[in-house]
Amino acid sequence: MEAESNEAESKDLRRGWTTGACAAAATKAACLALTGQGFPDLVEITLPGGQRPGFTLALEETGEGFARAGIVKDAGDDPDVTHGALIVSTVRRGVPGAGIRFLAGEGVGMVTRPGLPIAPGEPAINPMPRQMIAEAIAEVAGGETDFDVEISVPGGEILAQKTLNGRLGIVGGLSILGTTGIVIPFSCSAWIHSIWRGIDVARASGLTHVAGATGMTSEQAVQAHHQLPETALIDMGDFVGGMLKYLRRHPVEHITIAGGVAKMTKLAQGMLDVHSKRGLADLEALARLALEAGASEVLAGEIRTANTVALAFQMAARDGVPLGDTIAALAWQTAAGTLRSHDIALEILIFDRDGKLVGEAPFTPSDHPSSLLPLASFGDRNRRT
Repeated sequence: MEAESNEAESKDLRRGWTTGACAAAATKAACLALTGQGFPDLVEITLPGGQRPGFTLALEETGEGFARAGIVKDAGDDPDVTHGALIVSTVRRGVPGAGIRFLAGEGVGMVTRPGLPIAPGEPAINPMPRQMIAEAIAEVAGGETDFDVEISVPGGEILAQKTLNGRLGIVGGLSILGTTGIVIPFSCSAWIHSIWRGIDVARASGLTHVAGATGMTSEQAVQAHHQLPETALIDMGDFVGGMLKYLRRHPVEHITIAGGVAKMTKLAQGMLDVHSKRGLADLEALARLALEAGASEVLAGEIRTANTVALAFQMAARDGVPLGDTIAALAWQTAAGTLRSHDIALEILIFDRDGKLVGEAPFTPSDHPSSLLPLASFGDRNRRT
C-alpha cells in the first residue's frame, strides 16, 4: 500500500515516489537504450501534477531485442512495504499497430476479479501508471508507439502478502500504483482508496453483504459470525466514515460494522474517524449510559475511574448490565446518519479482545426514523469527522 495523495505535506517528513512513477522512469530509460540513445545518468519524467523529478538507475541491461532498466523505490519517510524494492522495466519493440502492450513480470500481480480499474486478465498496473509510462515513451520515441513493456519487482510476490492484493483478486505479486506519482508520508488516502477498491470488488462479485472491521480480531469474529467470504470483508481500520460515504454512493444491501469496545464507543460518541488522535472514549458519559441501562451507582463509579473502556465493559458484564447493546444502538445511530437509505440495512457488532460478541444492533434500514433523531447526549456527540 502506498500512502499517495494530494494532502498537505508534513514539514518534518520527506516525500517519496510511487511504484508507478518508478516504473515510468525505468521504462523511459530502457526505451532510450532500446532506441540507441543509451542509458541516461539521470532520467526525468513528468508527473500528472507537472513536476519533473529525476531518478538514478540501479540496473542497466541490454540484450537481443530488449533493454532493461531498474530503479530502487524511495518512499521517503512513509513506512511503505515497497520502500527499497527494485522496480524494473523491460522494453521491446511490439507488433506494428498494436500500440503499447503491458506485461507482468516477476513480482507483479495479475487481476483475476472484476471491480478494479483494470480488467481481469490484465497485469495489475493501474491506469495512471500506464498513462505515465505511455507519456514517458512518447518523450523518447515520439509517434512510435508499438512497444511491449514488462514491469517486474523482484521479491514482489512475497511483499504482496503484506497487502490486500489477495483479497482483491490480484495474484502473483504487487500492484503498480499511483495517481500523482508522489508518496505522502503517513497519508490516510491510500487506506481509503483500498477500502473503495474492496467495495468495488465485492459489488462486482455480486455480494449483497459486506462487513467493515476495525481490526483483525473483529474481522475474524464477524466473518465467523456471518460465514462471510473473504471478498465481503473490508479492512476499514479507523475510517468508518470513509467506508460509509463510499457505500452511500455505491450501495450494498447489508452492511455490518464490527469493532472492539473502545472504537465502537467512539463511534457511539459520534466520531466517524475512530483513531486515537481524534479523541478518547468518554468514561463519564459511559457511566451515565450504564446507569440508564440499569447499573448501580457503585458500578457507575467504577466505570468512571476504569483504566480502559474494555475494563468498563467487563465491569458491566459482571453485573449483568447490557452496556454493549446500548453502545451498539448509539453507534448504529451515528453510522446510519451517514447512509440514510431504505435500500441499505445496517448492523453493528461489538466484540471483545477474545472475539466474543458483547454488543449488537441488528440489521435495520438505515433510513429508519431513529437515524433522523438528534444525537443522544453521549460525550462529544457533535464531533463528526
